[in-house]
Amino acid sequence: MPIQHAGEVRHKHRPKLPSLTGLRFHAAAFVFLYHASRPEILGVFQDGAFADGYAHTFRKIGFAGVSFFFILSGFVLAWSARPNDTLRDFYRRRLLKIFPNHVVMWAVALWYFSTTALAHPMVWWPNLLLVHCWIPRPDTVVSLNQPSWSLCSELLFYLLFPLLWRVVRGIPAGRLWMCFALTFAALLATQMSIDAWVSPTPRLPDWPMGQTQAWLGYNFPPLRLFEFVLGMLMARLLAQGHRISWGIAPTLALTAAGYALTLAVPWQYGFNVILAVPLSLLVGAIATADLTGRRTGLRGRWPTLLGEVSFAFYLVHFMVLVAVHDLLRGRTFHPAAGLAVIALAFVAAQLLSWLLYACVERPVMRRWAGGARSGGHDPAPTRPQLVDQQL
Repeated sequence: MPIQHAGEVRHKHRPKLPSLTGLRFHAAAFVFLYHASRPEILGVFQDGAFADGYAHTFRKIGFAGVSFFFILSGFVLAWSARPNDTLRDFYRRRLLKIFPNHVVMWAVALWYFSTTALAHPMVWWPNLLLVHCWIPRPDTVVSLNQPSWSLCSELLFYLLFPLLWRVVRGIPAGRLWMCFALTFAALLATQMSIDAWVSPTPRLPDWPMGQTQAWLGYNFPPLRLFEFVLGMLMARLLAQGHRISWGIAPTLALTAAGYALTLAVPWQYGFNVILAVPLSLLVGAIATADLTGRRTGLRGRWPTLLGEVSFAFYLVHFMVLVAVHDLLRGRTFHPAAGLAVIALAFVAAQLLSWLLYACVERPVMRRWAGGARSGGHDPAPTRPQLVDQQL
């Protein structure tokens, strides 16, 4: 295993890891590229061969982005866990992180799709409360603002974190890698079981698998806990002094090779099995670089700012792509012009996400999300702390 040992990092001396915030922007961009590659969402290319190649290249990149966010959520919450935190303060911070942005985009989507959405309250009410992924219906899981489905899993992660953290922090240091391997084995066994025993019918129109298989393997919140726990275990490994000694470039190469492999394996295993370990090692390698002072290219002002805005971007970008699709009214373009349309949509989504971040997310986090200390409450930070930089 590519590790070194550097002595335990105790909580009060545990440094921030700004490069992980910078990396969030790239993961959110992957999800954008995935949605922009789907013809029913954008579909801007005249050249059929180019369109097919573009769609094939990015058809699973969104899976990698979401899996990264789940792993990072577990890592950051474990790394930043406050010894004297209360459940009330913890849950307040977590709910204030996800719900204000979500409610704004939920309202935007409800207004935009009002001709059909308002007629189905049993779809949009679960979406508002972030319980829609517990319902095994495709029209409910991806209703309204589609990326919000992953917030159902994040909400479950937050609710269970205090209990999971008790278990994870109690694991002896010498058994952490074994527990990491067992967690991955459980993830693999789960996807294999779904593939073998869950009916492949009725089929999804755009994925070569059954509706229930896709729901269990990709959307059902309890079965995404494996990635979250992998992130928690990676944080404990680094806190115990282990370092991912491969460095960033080799772990990036491993992740890229893993993504290439996801394009060749059945969809069930492309969701998270192939990339769970490479992405965990990538998070560990970048955190190690921050801990040891090595350059990452992700700690500057702009990478950090883009990373801080990435949650808003994640929630905004889909509605921007839908709006662009509707404005174009089915027009298609030559490859260069089509790529320019996608680039303009990306910039528009980035600008609107900055508006959401500046007007909703940042003020809420500054005003109400300060945690408790033994001597009172934390003052409102000038920026949201890393613990609050979750998907």
